[in-house]
Amino acid sequence: MEGIWTTERIREAEEKLLAVTPEGVLMRRAAFGVAVRAAGMLSPDVSGSRITLLVGAGNNGGDALWAGAFLRKRGAGVTAVLLKPEKAHPEGLAALRKAGGRVVGIEDGPRWIEAADLVIDGIVGLSARGPLRSGAAELAERITAPVLAIDLPSGVDPDNGSVSGPAIAAARTVTFGALKPVHVLNPERCGEVVLIDIGLPLTDPDLRRVEGADVAVAWPIPGPEDNKYSQGVTGIAAGSATYPGAAVLATGAAVRATSGMVRYAGPAAEAVRAQWPEVVATGSVTDAGRVQAWVVGPGIGTGREGRGVLEHVLAAGAPVCADADATTLMAHQPEVLDAREPGTPLVLTPHAGEFARLTGEEPGVDRVAAVRAAARKFDAVVLLKGHCTVIAAPDGRVLVNVAHGSWLATAGSGDVLSGIIGALLAGGVDPWLAAGAGAYVHALAGELSARGVPTSASGVLAAIPAALRQVLTR
Repeated sequence: MEGIWTTERIREAEEKLLAVTPEGVLMRRAAFGVAVRAAGMLSPDVSGSRITLLVGAGNNGGDALWAGAFLRKRGAGVTAVLLKPEKAHPEGLAALRKAGGRVVGIEDGPRWIEAADLVIDGIVGLSARGPLRSGAAELAERITAPVLAIDLPSGVDPDNGSVSGPAIAAARTVTFGALKPVHVLNPERCGEVVLIDIGLPLTDPDLRRVEGADVAVAWPIPGPEDNKYSQGVTGIAAGSATYPGAAVLATGAAVRATSGMVRYAGPAAEAVRAQWPEVVATGSVTDAGRVQAWVVGPGIGTGREGRGVLEHVLAAGAPVCADADATTLMAHQPEVLDAREPGTPLVLTPHAGEFARLTGEEPGVDRVAAVRAAARKFDAVVLLKGHCTVIAAPDGRVLVNVAHGSWLATAGSGDVLSGIIGALLAGGVDPWLAAGAGAYVHALAGELSARGVPTSASGVLAAIPAALRQVLTR
């Protein structure tokens, strides 16, 4: 899993590294990395290109100035717009001037921004909070060229990725030492994120991002001694006469996620049998037989019958993935959770609206803190859906998964996700990792199904085998 560290942890590590590194070495190393990536955005015509640096105070501005000096030596025309000339990094400014770079004040900035082939954002660094100030905001509005941001797009919060006013949108962000929360929580603003290793002494990440290798290791693969029961039996309590599609989608996802056996229990049994003949389908959870994990909630309704189904599943003692109507029932009738067997693993998969109902509060700008708090409150793994999905365990561990596109924002997509997670739970995967691996494969299936155009939940379901093939055979 790829580690992600908060800015406080990053600054502590930087101080330790700076204490044993000759002055200026780290900045020049970082700036050279910025220059190389900037040149890549202009390739093959670096010489003669017009680059404008937006230079703030402190080290972030210094990185931009040194990068500009390196690019000027490659023949690019480089102009630095100093937002606070009196606070510009002196060594970086001297290096740019020595290399033949141009230096102008903020009042002349618009001319050079509008003429640029590339803009390098060195306005603020990791210590900044809040939107761009008025002068910088006015300059940002003039940008039409691609932007390379140093460490983060200025105006975006480094620890939660929120935007509360004017901010830069980058095509590429170059960061140093380690990924920060902003890079995964707001990928739209960061663009492509390039990490340059500068040797920061870091351990125990604050967050982790799911990677394909993690999914490949975690995914249950049948061995020569396995059978349908040893691979895990997934129970699906979903759907109704009104919403049979939820049952079909959740059940199909468990089938295609390679559950050894799937049992469906509910009023949509005929529709499920018609679509998935390999599924053992019954009309009631009381007749379902033994399972290793349950998926409950999609389409069951929030009335008396839905509550009865949820309470039965929670009392069964097997791991549970609760979605949709199940989370609504928990929100409005929290006493249903009394039916849960103590210690039974529980995964909750709300979208933002369901999360607000469950917890009584919107996720807010700090989604990581909100999901951590919810996981502690419910003693459950909580997966908050979104373009960046955040998954927290009760012990505070957090996974994030970033989808490539917003193709999963379609009706029934969540039913597919819950079926995938249920199959992993039945296969014995740790609930926190099951939620993360399920989110990864779900997002990949959405990407493969869409191929650049909107898709449907049925399309995502059909693409699960292709997604697994890509993950497990790479």
